[in-house]
Amino acid sequence: MLVQLEAVRQPAAEPTSVRVRSAAGSAVVRWQHGAGRAAVGEHHIEWTVDEDIAWPGNTCAAAACTPEVREDGPHIVFRGRLSLTEDGAAFLDVAGASILFDLAGSPPDGADGSWVEVRAARGRVSVWPHRY
Repeated sequence: MLVQLEAVRQPAAEPTSVRVRSAAGSAVVRWQHGAGRAAVGEHHIEWTVDEDIAWPGNTCAAAACTPEVREDGPHIVFRGRLSLTEDGAAFLDVAGASILFDLAGSPPDGADGSWVEVRAARGRVSVWPHRY
């Protein structure tokens, strides 16, 4: 996903965070490339979310069928189209970026191919530089 990254002020002891701005929205998340070296400018990135998809916990049907990334208090919310795999994994397509998740339990009928929102704690979401 091609995004614009902006530096975020923070205490020195905390992990480096950046504001990610994309066509799908904006959020402040951890930057996973070099301690203390925040990237600024245009970058291709990959999302990592260290939470499983769980119904009805952190995942629900989306009210709108448009991709979105946004902050909601202590959470980052991703809205996208869900694809389920036979081996218990899921991919969420958010504006062309594919985010990999594990499934915690069985998804509801009709979940494959549907639009969903997944909420993840901010500290469990990070971005990595993607190199071609």
